[in-house]
Amino acid sequence: MPTTVNPLGDGQNSARPGRGFDGVVRISTGSTYGTGVLLFDGRAVLTVAHVLSDTNTTGLSVAFDILAGTQSIKVSRIALHPDYDRVNSNRDLALLWLSEPAPISAERYDLYRNNDEIGKIFTFIGYGETGTGDTGALPRLNSGNSRLKAENRFEADAAALTTEPGVSMPWRPILGDQLIADFDNGQIRNDALGQIMGISGLGLGDQEGMLASGDSGGPAFISGDIAGIASYNARLSKNGLNPDIDVFLNSSYGELGAWTRVSSHQQWIDQQLRSNLPNAPTTPAEVRQVITEGNDGTSLAYFMVSFNGMREDPDEILSVDFATRDGTAMAGSDYLAVDGTLNLYPNENQAVIAVEVIGDLVAEPDETFHLDITNPIGGAFPGGAIILTATRTIVDDDGWV
Repeated sequence: MPTTVNPLGDGQNSARPGRGFDGVVRISTGSTYGTGVLLFDGRAVLTVAHVLSDTNTTGLSVAFDILAGTQSIKVSRIALHPDYDRVNSNRDLALLWLSEPAPISAERYDLYRNNDEIGKIFTFIGYGETGTGDTGALPRLNSGNSRLKAENRFEADAAALTTEPGVSMPWRPILGDQLIADFDNGQIRNDALGQIMGISGLGLGDQEGMLASGDSGGPAFISGDIAGIASYNARLSKNGLNPDIDVFLNSSYGELGAWTRVSSHQQWIDQQLRSNLPNAPTTPAEVRQVITEGNDGTSLAYFMVSFNGMREDPDEILSVDFATRDGTAMAGSDYLAVDGTLNLYPNENQAVIAVEVIGDLVAEPDETFHLDITNPIGGAFPGGAIILTATRTIVDDDGWV
């Protein structure tokens, strides 16, 4: 986990099971490990490309720390961002597909889809080394055993560093790809982005933290959505002035961290997930109105959103908001509630929304739940409607009479 202001043992930075972060996972790659985050389909984990040497899944697994204990699931497939640039840490993203659905109690997370991240406070989670801002990361203090959290503030786009005179940096971030934050201790001399870029800020007090080894791939949340994926940390100087409190790159005060900006890559993430949904319908005629419950884990009920008009601009992204709603089926016991925004990207006129149905061995009547679609952007609903609703029936297979 991140280095923090307070020592590990004080409990403030705990992200132990049951605190809303059980979808943040430890990724084991054999000799190394990293962090990842479960996405909204319950089947895929988002992380960084640099923790994976290639797309070989041998020995690769994901561990969920939940209230019932630790559950490890093997990885069945990997996709690295096709334009990943290892030298400059650009587009540092990867997706892992689980060989079975994630535990029901593990939170699923949506993407932060706005481009207003700079200036916002975020919460970040990881399994990496920890320590304090004074000591830097202490390699044997955590070593991937604990999931911890801290806060910081996105202060700039990393590409802005390349235009600062007197700053020497061996990598070249591209505009819009990386968000950066520094590790402040309340002292002007250790305010890295204040000293280097003139972006003054003395930190968040004892809530502040910084990335450390092992946190790579961990999520940064804004309002509960994934805004960034932890990529690297760095120490920089400008004209001989170095705000780091020591001479080591060790996640101490005066260093900075970078997160891959999720909003810039939402199209790749969305379309990868859609193309790998099991047995997803490809036409409206294939959409099933009923789904068999199953005995354990989750199965997927699909809803399809189609656009039948003409875009004013072929590059326009269309969108609708969606949210599940109880009928006779209850969220949390019969299905997992979802809400978010569905984008239809250029050259894409339809897409599916997947909802996980919970399997069990309880005999019960068939039940229904609904999905409401609202707020169309780039189009309108038929007949001037402001809401569209579809219903799915969960068919019991446990002997209800």
